[in-house]
Formats: sequence, structure tokens, C-alpha cells
Amino acid sequence: MCQLLGMNCNVPTDICFSFAGFRARGGLTDHHRDGWGIAFFEGKGVRIFVDPSPSADSPVAELVKHYPIRSLNVIAHIRKATQGEVRLENTHPFQRELWGRYWIFAHNGNLNGFAPRLSGRFLPVGTTDSELAFCHILDHLAQRFPQGTQDIAELHGALREMALEIGAQGEFNFLLSDGDKLFAHSSSRLCYIVRKAPFALAHLADEDLTVDFNELTTPLDRVAIIATTPLTDNERWTQIAPGNLFAFHDGEAVAMSTTQTVAQDYPRRNAADA
Repeated sequence: MCQLLGMNCNVPTDICFSFAGFRARGGLTDHHRDGWGIAFFEGKGVRIFVDPSPSADSPVAELVKHYPIRSLNVIAHIRKATQGEVRLENTHPFQRELWGRYWIFAHNGNLNGFAPRLSGRFLPVGTTDSELAFCHILDHLAQRFPQGTQDIAELHGALREMALEIGAQGEFNFLLSDGDKLFAHSSSRLCYIVRKAPFALAHLADEDLTVDFNELTTPLDRVAIIATTPLTDNERWTQIAPGNLFAFHDGEAVAMSTTQTVAQDYPRRNAADA
């Protein structure tokens, strides 16, 4: 399956530590070699890097690993192709404008026979089911809220309906952000951790790298990291139960829909940067 990585925080933060471990999953510690990408929101703008090469071998990924871009919201993706050739236009994350804001989307899964009717306002450039789903979601939001909305509860409700509709076509784990909020939907596998005071040491699971967040943060900092599977092996991550949509704002989960199952903690393997 593809790999997802998201970050939402209350102060601009770089994602170099998490990305170092995440990048290794693109051909080094895992077999996903069909491209990768990452998007950083900066004010109203988005700085986006995509590459159809494996992230473990990509010079662009090496640059990002050592480039401390500070952002409130970040979405990254490592691709294992299911639909669409390995080409730049099929590389996540995808970007579109709605209500005068950029939106970023990345998907993990496979939607079999997915063929929604689009209005024409948002059209896919590539040939993935993922980009098609993104266009369908934005079409729905534009029609449901013609004057736009920034209300997190309204957005959450609309996206929850879309997640159920599209998820009926197959596996639909996704991350979506408008630069203010980050939405995370679990269809099969997704987890998160919120780092806040008191901070501690964190050690990557995919690379022998440890960071002491006490040296890099203030007591008021709060950072939520969302990933397909835990990026560290000495912290307690929370698994998002399938069928749930979480909304993150200012580094914490602020809204969710739950099924009959609930979020569960991943066990630890051992007793403003992310």
C-alpha cells in the first residue's frame, strides 16, 4: 500500500525528522518505488515537490530531508502504483484551488470501478483514481457551499459523507488540507501522535535517528503527526479505527466521526521540529 504522512501544528514547524524516516519507506525499508511528493503550506501559498523516482534514491527527497521548511500543515505521499502509469502527473499530492484557497490531497488505496460524473470545474490531469476522487470531493464541496465555508464542523460533515460514498468503492485512506485544517480518513490503516509538553526523546523506526524535542520546542508548541504506520518505535501512537474521519487544527484532533469501533493505541516497542 502507499504511505501517507501529514503534519498539523499550532506554530510553524519543520518536518525534517519525520520525513527522514518516511523517505526510507520509498525503496529502502519498504517496496514503494513509484514516486513520492510533499506539499508545505506557507501563508496562502504552497511549496510542493513531486518526483516519480523512489524517494530513497531521489536527490529532491535528499534536499527536502535537509531543508527546514516551516509550515502549519504538510502532506506527503509515497506511491505504490495501482491505477495510472508511473509518471509525474500521477504523483501525489495533488493541488487545486477552491474558495480562493489551495487544497492539497493524497490517497492510499484502490478504488475499483470508480467513475463519478464531474461538473467540469475540477478535472484530473493524470489517470489515477486518487486525483479523480479529489476532483469529485471538491466538486461536491463547491456545490454544497457555493459561497464557501471555513467552518470545521460543516466541512467535516460534508467530507464524512464523501468518505463513506467513495470508500464504498474500495480502500480510501486520505489526507486533505486547505492550509488551515487537516482532515485524515482511515479506511484500513492510519495513525497519529500529538506531541506537546512535556516533550521527550523520539527514535525513528526506519532510520537510526533520535531527537530530543525539549531542545527544539517551547512549552506551548503542539504538533500532530499522521502516518500510515508509526514513524517512531519508542512513542505511543493512536490508530484511527477504520471508518473514521479526524480533523486536526492547531496541532490537535478537534472533530471526528466514529463507527462502532474506537481509536486504539499502538503498543510501544520499547518502554516546533517533527
